Amino acid sequence: MHAEGNFDTLCGIIRNSHTESQCLMPTIGFLGAGKMATALASGFISSGRVSTKDVLASDVVPAACTSFTKATGASTTADNQEVLARSEIVFVAIKPQVAAAVLQPLASHVTQRHLFVSIVAGLRLDRLQEYLGETTRVIRVMPNTPALVGAAASGFARSSTATNADAQLVQDMLNTVGLSIEVPEHLLDAVTGLSGSGPAYVFQIIEALSDGGVRVGLPRQAATQLAAQTLLGAAKMVLETGEHPGSLKDAVTSPGGTTIAGLHALERGGLRATLMDAVEAATERSIELGR
Repeated sequence: MHAEGNFDTLCGIIRNSHTESQCLMPTIGFLGAGKMATALASGFISSGRVSTKDVLASDVVPAACTSFTKATGASTTADNQEVLARSEIVFVAIKPQVAAAVLQPLASHVTQRHLFVSIVAGLRLDRLQEYLGETTRVIRVMPNTPALVGAAASGFARSSTATNADAQLVQDMLNTVGLSIEVPEHLLDAVTGLSGSGPAYVFQIIEALSDGGVRVGLPRQAATQLAAQTLLGAAKMVLETGEHPGSLKDAVTSPGGTTIAGLHALERGGLRATLMDAVEAATERSIELGR
């Protein structure tokens, strides 16, 4: 189903099941008003399918609330119970070490209308349901920081109680801040190792390319801009053409040319193996943290 259709259907259900005064209340809540919550809320609102009055976030840190409102135009509160009472979809965007303390007091107030979407690192679906109730509909998401610029790569997994419609709705919402795919929960550690930690790998690659540009005479600012835009353009070509990265690489590699000379240097340096090792190491660490 198209994203807009899902949002419209959800809004129709919400508004048909509430009084006129209740319709003025937010239908999407955030427990936690940090950077990732702000990025997601901004994406939902800027998509035009959710208005600022339909979003409410809670946080005990006043500065986080201020930043959230400044970025999104939506309201905030220090009361988690208020978020639950006024929201149909509740995003859990808190630190894993406070999850039990935040969620357990809410359990007795959770109803069938609530769908919880957790972006808490390492917090498994079974633990979320232990805190919120075993029949609670829960979807767990592993986003990454490019959500801040509308270019996230997110993986998500659903609990056995979450429906196909729940999963489709969450995917449509995540797609307002980038790209998302559904995976079995046991693969979320691999998503963490690849796309969750991946921006840091790419930042380091950009920095290294910029250093290379400076080494051969480019000013630093120009070198960094060219390096970043080159990665952006290459990524767009992979996503928009559907071509295998190897085929795109071959298309710009002339016999005896400059590109094959550079690729040879990358092979000598073990770039492929190093990046594969990075994904594997981050995945293994994610598994350790989730135990």
